[in-house]
Amino acid sequence: MDETIGYPESLTGAHFHYCPGCTHGVIHRMVAEVLDELGVRERTVGVAPVVAPCWPITTSTVTWSSSPRPRSGRGHGRQARATQPDHLHLPGRRRFGLDWRQRDSACANRGEKITVIFVNNAIYGMTGGQMAPTTLPGQIATTCPMGRDVNVHGWPMRMVELLSSLRTPAYLTRVAVHKPEHIVDAKKAIRQAFRYQMEGRCFSLVELLSLCPTNWGMSQEESVRWLGENMIPYYPSA
Repeated sequence: MDETIGYPESLTGAHFHYCPGCTHGVIHRMVAEVLDELGVRERTVGVAPVVAPCWPITTSTVTWSSSPRPRSGRGHGRQARATQPDHLHLPGRRRFGLDWRQRDSACANRGEKITVIFVNNAIYGMTGGQMAPTTLPGQIATTCPMGRDVNVHGWPMRMVELLSSLRTPAYLTRVAVHKPEHIVDAKKAIRQAFRYQMEGRCFSLVELLSLCPTNWGMSQEESVRWLGENMIPYYPSA
């Protein structure tokens, strides 16, 4: 299978809205390249939340839908559930969800044949820099200016490890995108997830450790070093 050379057909050419140094754009391009290389772009349905991460809808040429905003006002974490109608009524389509935080575990527990691209930048980067379920102990956020206190806020959640306790077969992996060599591995993981879905084998989740220099209050170089020294030890490759 040929690797994508040039600009992926699965991208529209629109500019990404992300802050300088954010690696969300890297992840979006990798997904687009994999869809092109597997030849499933026209049979793919992406599901995004109703808030900031819905931006892929404007930059991607695949079919997209949005998950509903719950009464709590949060739109994160419901993409997996929102893929279910397509999964049941459009069985020929390849579905994937894209978000920062995934809260729905039912799809994984049922073994739904979908792919979840889970971007973990340890913070709610696009909605004000609030503490997230994956914010590290002591890490500063707008809603915990003194740093995350595990005695008050609990410990950060490790999604791959949590889902690995389920009995349903699944492809669960964690990679990073802060350095070129890690990006190569990340694309391989994304491709494998979609292949398993195409084969109808299992639920797949790829967790990608991503940079957020703006909300971390760091330079690009500092962010790369911080992810390697702090996130990877707590969220090791899996």
